[in-house]
Amino acid sequence: MANIIDGKAISQAIKDEVKAKVADLNGKGIYPCLAVILVGNDPASAVYVGNKKKACEYTGIKSVSYELPEETTQEELLSLIDKLNKDDSVNGILCQLPLPGHIVEDAIIRAISPLKDVDGFHPETVGKMVIGEKGFLPCTPAGVIELLKRSGVDINGKECVVVGRSNIVGKPMSILLLRENGTVTTCHSRTKNLKEVCKRADILVVAIGKPKFIDDEYVKEGATVIDVGIHRGADNKLCGDVDYDKVAPVAGLITPVPGGVGPMTIAMLLKNCAESVTG
Repeated sequence: MANIIDGKAISQAIKDEVKAKVADLNGKGIYPCLAVILVGNDPASAVYVGNKKKACEYTGIKSVSYELPEETTQEELLSLIDKLNKDDSVNGILCQLPLPGHIVEDAIIRAISPLKDVDGFHPETVGKMVIGEKGFLPCTPAGVIELLKRSGVDINGKECVVVGRSNIVGKPMSILLLRENGTVTTCHSRTKNLKEVCKRADILVVAIGKPKFIDDEYVKEGATVIDVGIHRGADNKLCGDVDYDKVAPVAGLITPVPGGVGPMTIAMLLKNCAESVTG
């Protein structure tokens, strides 16, 4: 039976490290501040924003919240972002996705200054990640790297398979594993022989948005399995992209859902925000 990677405990350790850093910055008269923008009334987004506010409060990072109505225009949102870009008291800007359909997400992502892009989504930020320059890393993939390292998993030289190629998780995940000297294969909907490819993996990261898609037939004995997905089943229980009950007996290490990757995303956001102050 696999050992469980405890995302709650690891994220708490990171938040405590951020808290200590913020206290040190406060002692020097520096007060990190995160601006959070929520457009519309998507219930899941509202929960995420609430969690981010609580986490900011815990670590001592000041948070300012802009909760805008659904009918907010793209021009109004861009104007707010421009104002926050120019506000020296704000170190990080986060615009909660998804946005209402009449707003072009890419335009909003590009409008946020790369110096305040604590989500790590701006094309300039992504470019720096690809070539290995210092900059903000996207929170979920960076959180997965921390989970692996703090669980004693050596990525160096390992066969790593990422299932999913989204701009938010899959692609940056592959790049960050490559930066840690993993041998990386990225799989997607057109991949042939998916089971065989996954079964080669020492480290399998799944981010495809399909509940319980990956079962024991995809997993090598003793592999480390990271489940980025989160879904609510017909029984109202949360589950991931991995069929935990079938995979846990085969894997060496596995992340649960909930309590695995999820808590890491906010922890890494706070880490980025604290680091934005010192560059």
